[in-house]
Amino acid sequence: MLTGKVIAITGGAGGIGRAASLLAAQEGARVLVADLSLQGANETVAQVRAAGGEARAFGGDLTQAAAADALVASAVEQWGRLDGAFNNAGLSGGQAGQGGRRVADWDEAAFDQVVAVNLKAVWLCMRAELRQMAAQGAGAIVNTASLAGLTGFRSTAGYAAAKHGVIGLTKTAAIEYAPAVRVNAVCPGYTNTDLLKDAFARSGAAILSRIPFNALAEPQNIAEMAVWLLSDRAAYATGGSFVVDGGYMAG
Repeated sequence: MLTGKVIAITGGAGGIGRAASLLAAQEGARVLVADLSLQGANETVAQVRAAGGEARAFGGDLTQAAAADALVASAVEQWGRLDGAFNNAGLSGGQAGQGGRRVADWDEAAFDQVVAVNLKAVWLCMRAELRQMAAQGAGAIVNTASLAGLTGFRSTAGYAAAKHGVIGLTKTAAIEYAPAVRVNAVCPGYTNTDLLKDAFARSGAAILSRIPFNALAEPQNIAEMAVWLLSDRAAYATGGSFVVDGGYMAG
């Protein structure tokens, strides 16, 4: 349970971030829902409040240091502390217009954008979060990585590079800030979100054929793992990369 804890969740306007926001609030957390789209974050907040939870919205471009710092400051200003953070905001190669392209065919600007959203923003948020949590003497951070952070996937150059980086950051921070602050990564398999639309449109049947469950994950499946890692139920878990993929990587 997360009763009384203050949790910041990025990418909260939809998908995994929205599911995690609703679940964390259901478990008793006060949730700061962050997204580039303030409107989307407010929509998630409205859903949390309609279900009886407590939440506030934060809008900002977390690839910028000032926004990442302001995110943590907003949680502290509202509730006096930050107990947990789920750094979940992401951008796929397909969303950046690079779907189906091999490494040498990616546009430089798109590569920079995908790495900025998926890696730099995670580091900037972690930097602000770790400073606050270290000062408090406790905290938990979960970063969204991917199966593409564990192995190679075709047409994912910038995304795979960034997600491998997220796992490296996770492990490094876990070592440096233990035991006070726990830092873990969740590695979703193919999940029914906007990030997947391009890849699934191109090769959906092939994707499903590789998944023993023969189905995509739903955002709730990933949110359950993230919220567990943020809770005291995972008190001895740090530095891990927790795969939620319906068995894809077992094949």
